[in-house]
Amino acid sequence: MDLLQRRVMLEDMVQYRLFLIQQDGSDSQKSEEHLTHLAEKILSKFAPLLMQYVWQHQSFNLKYHPEKGDTPAHIGGSTQFGDNVEDEWFIVYLLQQITAAFPELAARVKDNDGEFLLIEAADFLPKWLNPDSSENRVFFYRGKLHILPCPSKSSTVGFSKDVVPSISQALELLSTHPEPCQASPKICSTVRKRLEGYPGKIKTNLHHAHCFLPASIVMVLERRPDLVAPAVSAFYLRDPVDLQACRSFKTFPPDTRVLTSVTFTRCLYAQLQQQHFTPDRRSGFTLPPHSDPQYKAYELGMKLAHGFEILCSRCRLPSLKPDAPVCCNPQWKSFLDSLKRNDYFQGELEGSAHYKDLRRSAENFFKQSVASKSNALSPGEEVLQLLHSSGTFSLEELKKRESQLPQEDSDSWLDITAQDLERMLKERSLGIADAGNQKSSSTEMKQQVNTTTKEKKDTRDEDEEEEECGYTMVAVSQGVKNFLCAMSSHEGAELPWSSSTLPFSLDPDSMANALDRLLGSKQEELDSDDLDDDGDDDDDEDVEVEVEEEQGLSGRAEMDGAETLDGLRGYMDQMDQELKSTNIGQSFTLKNSRPGQDNGSNPSAVDSPPMQEEIQPLDIDLNLVTNLLESLSCQAGLAGPASNLIQSLGIHLPPNADPS
Repeated sequence: MDLLQRRVMLEDMVQYRLFLIQQDGSDSQKSEEHLTHLAEKILSKFAPLLMQYVWQHQSFNLKYHPEKGDTPAHIGGSTQFGDNVEDEWFIVYLLQQITAAFPELAARVKDNDGEFLLIEAADFLPKWLNPDSSENRVFFYRGKLHILPCPSKSSTVGFSKDVVPSISQALELLSTHPEPCQASPKICSTVRKRLEGYPGKIKTNLHHAHCFLPASIVMVLERRPDLVAPAVSAFYLRDPVDLQACRSFKTFPPDTRVLTSVTFTRCLYAQLQQQHFTPDRRSGFTLPPHSDPQYKAYELGMKLAHGFEILCSRCRLPSLKPDAPVCCNPQWKSFLDSLKRNDYFQGELEGSAHYKDLRRSAENFFKQSVASKSNALSPGEEVLQLLHSSGTFSLEELKKRESQLPQEDSDSWLDITAQDLERMLKERSLGIADAGNQKSSSTEMKQQVNTTTKEKKDTRDEDEEEEECGYTMVAVSQGVKNFLCAMSSHEGAELPWSSSTLPFSLDPDSMANALDRLLGSKQEELDSDDLDDDGDDDDDEDVEVEVEEEQGLSGRAEMDGAETLDGLRGYMDQMDQELKSTNIGQSFTLKNSRPGQDNGSNPSAVDSPPMQEEIQPLDIDLNLVTNLLESLSCQAGLAGPASNLIQSLGIHLPPNADPS
């Protein structure tokens, strides 16, 4: 059933559910009222965060879900995040905060890939935990990540790895044994590092840019700034049929363009900025020369206007009947009271301009997230409805605002140099090795990326010097040897992390099992009564005869094995003699050979009678490093087997300073 559910889940969609720890299935109506009231309290408590967030496709939402099969009644929802994966991790942060603020709830979250929290911390999961054994085991409870354990000799708490617990069983275990169910510190540290920066990260992920837009779009964005996301998506995913509507621009004529400031997310801005697009001549959108300082504002406005025109062309004109005000909704009063208790209005006097702006944002949020969505409008229909309800506007007044616009943000974050990318990758690899430590250098790395060009150059030179001094050829050869000597299984090779990166740990269960295998199983142990009994003489003689026969057989086996080994060595010596004078034999470096000395035979001794010279042993380490470096040089900086192997072993080589 789980496999079927995973197939039904759409691509780039995250699903989240909140369960009551103490289930009360006696009265379904009371349970529904309680969960619905909890959903309203959650949305009103976190409304300040949700209102300032710009979603890529769909927003965070909660609604009541009745009991179905083994799944108890709960509240939850799903959000399609598209290309902006930050939406997914912001929802994870919200679930963590919700379970911390409402301890009677436990949260589960997954996407079309499954348990993506476990994927994030894959390097630190226990051996028994895999996609088949992780179903209904991962929860957020009281703000902490919990993974229902597998029973062991030290603790009987948990479910066997072959058992898939139901949601009710999992919640019962979570409520009775919360401490043993907590995830390991390394797993928690990895997830916490991924959520680092929230809630302040909401504002840092925004980008403010100047755009020349038709005046009607400016009025729409003033009332609903979140509608910029569907407009960008409409332009980004346009097709030839959509562009047919952009030949005339009946809804947003370009002759009313004014300069305004638009708030994007970084993902939306990158999608709009990085696409090259030439407007149709019949559209009326003309662009200044590239040398014009306002060329970028004209280009961004032209692309965004195309997105809004495409949105409106996909829908019919909605009913001109005005919607009922939100104050008529019975849920609005309790929602507004909850906002006041959470100091949403920040002490503003009722009726002031800032108070009205905050109330308008709360009303829009209430319509989208709290009120029933049985008659929800599409983004294009919402735009058309706003155009009809906003009335007339003064073009002169909008042009006067151009001189008062705030300064737009720099988009230098779009340009990442090779050194910056290398630092990010190194930070990622170091974060995996040091996930157990509470302190990390991520903040310092981010500061280095955002420094001036001069500081980058100085830091880069120092880092290169440290790298050149920090690695040796011995480390490369020893790392490959450790990898080859490591034990692997059908599930893949495990990387031999060095003892300096991972602390020493002792598993008493594994050690006891190893001793049992060495000393024999418990069934083979002798009872204490057997030591006191006197054995018969005949039995002793039989034992002695069997021992002598076994010794004779083992002796003959050892002789046969020695003969086979000697024969194999003879074959190997003959092959070495034949290959010595070939190009293959001369391509290897010998231990006693000097630089510039030929590894093959002496040319002056060609006419002399053939003599079987003693073959010098190969310098395995030098040959290994030489071949690896040659392979890296042939890759020309691209990904390949040599670079992937060295990177996996945790070895960082400096850039090749000698292209020859």
